[in-house]
Amino acid sequence: MVVLLLLPALISLGQWQARKAGQKQALQETYDQREKGSSLQVGANLLNPETVRYSRVVARGRYETAYQILLDNQVHDEMAGYHVLTPLHIEGGNMRVLVNRGWVPVGRDRNVLPATDVPQGVVEVSGYAAVPSGKFFELEKPEDLRSGWQKVWQNLDLKRYTDAVPFPLQPLVIRLDPASTAGGYVREWPRPDSRIEVHRGYALQWYGMAAVLVVFYLVTSFRKAANDDHEHA
Repeated sequence: MVVLLLLPALISLGQWQARKAGQKQALQETYDQREKGSSLQVGANLLNPETVRYSRVVARGRYETAYQILLDNQVHDEMAGYHVLTPLHIEGGNMRVLVNRGWVPVGRDRNVLPATDVPQGVVEVSGYAAVPSGKFFELEKPEDLRSGWQKVWQNLDLKRYTDAVPFPLQPLVIRLDPASTAGGYVREWPRPDSRIEVHRGYALQWYGMAAVLVVFYLVTSFRKAANDDHEHA
């Protein structure tokens, strides 16, 4: 009974990790393919996030800090910090797009937010389109933004952000290119296939445990059968 219960569970866990590795590999292939293409212009028309994900993009406009947010729990070189996300008012309309300008350290006092100045005037932002995941875990309910703007966010809930701001927003985030001079900070963006070997390693571990369980079952069954034969001899 123990084997019948454990074996499917171990195999299922192995398949789950293998699927995660496969998904990351597929995303990396999409990234590699779209990265080689020409840059897409982000303008006033709403884009389909899935068709532009990982594409190189460019946008012109002015940064607006009134609805800037700091994304918490971001680590660089084992140091805690924030990602700075600033809306860019795109030229030629009312549309905005969030620009992830990179990482800044927390500092000695979390009650004092880091200075995050923006260039004045029109800037050209170049980078690649990222689509934030809608799946995340929060220990407590986010603050009600109707009572005042929340500057530090635990997760980037793009729907929550879009519902809270008084302007239309592109359903993507531009991760600022490391070579860009458009007001960026530390920009070492992870590849889509980051940690893929970890998932593959976990998959092998679960499959290995399933194999050990089968061997253990066969050995114990063989020994039990041998002892039964010996007792009846």
